[in-house]
Formats: sequence, structure tokens, C-alpha cells
Amino acid sequence: MTNEETVKEIAQLLHTAADAICHAADQLNRMAKKENGSEVHAPSNKQTPQLTLEEVRRVAADKARQGFTEEVRSLIQKYGADKLSSIDAAQYEAFLKELEVIGHAG
Repeated sequence: MTNEETVKEIAQLLHTAADAICHAADQLNRMAKKENGSEVHAPSNKQTPQLTLEEVRRVAADKARQGFTEEVRSLIQKYGADKLSSIDAAQYEAFLKELEVIGHAG
């Protein structure tokens, strides 16, 4: 791996870490609002909640930390994108299913 590739990989991992930190902060804010009783409860429907980029990114970051950075990058490219945030939100569920099996023998 060249120095340029190493720097790019580190930069990508730092972006992923920053996104994970932002997601954690958002979750803490939601928890604080819920404890204060200020959370408005939406009517319950039986539909599966839409996946968010942050949820998908968290799984992708975990796979990268496990040493599967190239596999994650290849999967992103398979979905026609050059970075995770470029993947169409409608494809998140299918992408996540494929992402979750990376690293599992089978």
C-alpha cells in the first residue's frame, strides 16, 4: 500500500468515526428529550422503519475496523457509488444485508 493510499484510508476511517460520533450525539439528545418528556410519540404503524445513512455507516465502520475495508469499498462500488453517502437510500436495506455477511464464512 502506498503512502497516498494509506492517507486516503485513514481519512476515510476518520470520516466514518466522525459520523459515528455525530450519530452517538444525536442518540444522546433523543434520550435526553425522552427523559424530559418532550418527545412526541408518533402514531404506531406496522411498517418497518426506514434505515438511515448513519445506521448503515455504523455497520460499515465496524466492518472496516475488523479489517474488511476493501470488501466494504467493493460493495459500495457494486451499488454504483464511490462513497457510502452516494448510495440511494432505497438500497440501504439490501446493502446492509450484504454488508452484514462480510467476514462470515459460509
